Amino acid sequence: MKVKVLSRSAEESTRQRSNDIHKIQRNLDPSLHPFEKAREYTRALNATKVERMFAKPFVGALSGHVDGVYCMAKHPKKLDWLVSGGGDGDLKLWSLSEQKSIWSTVGHKAMVTGVSSFLEGERFLSCSNDRTVKIWDPTLADLESDSLFGSSSSGLIGSSSGSSGSNNLITPVATYSGKNAFSGISHHRSDNMFATSGSVIDIWDHDRAEPVQTLNWGVDTINTVKFNQTETNIIASTGSDRTIILYDLRTSQPVTKLIMAMRTNAIAWNPMEAYNFMAANEDHNVYALDMRKMDKAQNVLKDHVSAVMSVDYSPTGEEVVTGGYDRTIRLYNARQGHSRDIYHTNRMQRVFAVQYTMDNKFVVSGSDDGNVRLWKARASEKMGSRDYRERAHMEYAEKLKQKFANVPEIRRISRHRNVPKSIKTATHRKSTMINSRKVKEDNVRKHTKKENLKERIPERKKAIVSVKK
Repeated sequence: MKVKVLSRSAEESTRQRSNDIHKIQRNLDPSLHPFEKAREYTRALNATKVERMFAKPFVGALSGHVDGVYCMAKHPKKLDWLVSGGGDGDLKLWSLSEQKSIWSTVGHKAMVTGVSSFLEGERFLSCSNDRTVKIWDPTLADLESDSLFGSSSSGLIGSSSGSSGSNNLITPVATYSGKNAFSGISHHRSDNMFATSGSVIDIWDHDRAEPVQTLNWGVDTINTVKFNQTETNIIASTGSDRTIILYDLRTSQPVTKLIMAMRTNAIAWNPMEAYNFMAANEDHNVYALDMRKMDKAQNVLKDHVSAVMSVDYSPTGEEVVTGGYDRTIRLYNARQGHSRDIYHTNRMQRVFAVQYTMDNKFVVSGSDDGNVRLWKARASEKMGSRDYRERAHMEYAEKLKQKFANVPEIRRISRHRNVPKSIKTATHRKSTMINSRKVKEDNVRKHTKKENLKERIPERKKAIVSVKK
């Protein structure tokens, strides 16, 4: 008598990356699942509620500045390092993972108006109203002050901020003196060259005591200057006369002059699209502009209820973070017009500097209450590692939320934010003013003869007065 025995491998009956969870055999025929849409809607609703329930973006506050924080710069290669400049001339280097200051000095006699990204190695630049630009090297400073230079993830484990004696030993690598106060600074991506703004734009070489080029196009005061990190010969600047001017270093001449209805406070170049940049304006909006066609904005980011003081792109170029005079931080999708989230605390004052970290997971803000604050870029995102099944579950929930995003109940829950009363009142007042203006314009057009009607001005052109080349 012959007996045949069935044999099956364990891999066929168990799930991937697991030896004890049995695989579930599913028949995906829609006729067998008549309530599939109802189940998915319920799951999407629950996922949206859970997301809002666990939305806790605030990570920590880095306190140490006595005066307000008005400028910041991140290290392009070290995720852990951030340098900030204060209103009292203080410069501090922060370890974001340890949430503490690892280097500090009184760098200037007046307010620090700008710090640049780190140069090759660990050096960075700072400029101030005291008419000086200085290059700093935190590693040399710590070695001079006999601090420990350890092997931690941040590099430095000693802090020179604890004693006044060590501060006296910290000296800059180089100092450059100008004729007027400096309002901003930006370093070239690869060359030993940097630009400063003030009464004019000066181009400096590391080995020269005087500027090698001077650029100007009839502006009294230039507020900020930014090198394009992709098209490295292009510089953008903003002026006190409501202008945005682009310069080309190859010809040593200005290229385009854009005059806006109100003043621009900050500029951020898109790291992925070389010709695009964001301009933070006094009219509560941020304008996405293309340097090749500046007669209209590519997009208008709204929702702030006061002047936008700072703006920065995420490393992917897909998202934008802004800091405003209304004491809030807003995060946007770069291709949408309204913010996807708003961050605020009771103690945070007007935000003058914001930065995305290089891993795209955190946002850093500096305000005039003297604190540097660390936030999650995604308010409800779990910090730390996640296993395969958890990642798959989160991706599935995200797709469900996108599928049912326009359902009224889910849209209401996902858009709901608790904001301070002053912000809510100002938002309501601003909305009423905008709607009243639209009603007035419609009434005027309705009761005007066709031959006297003026062409409607698109929203993306309203803030642009003229373009000169």
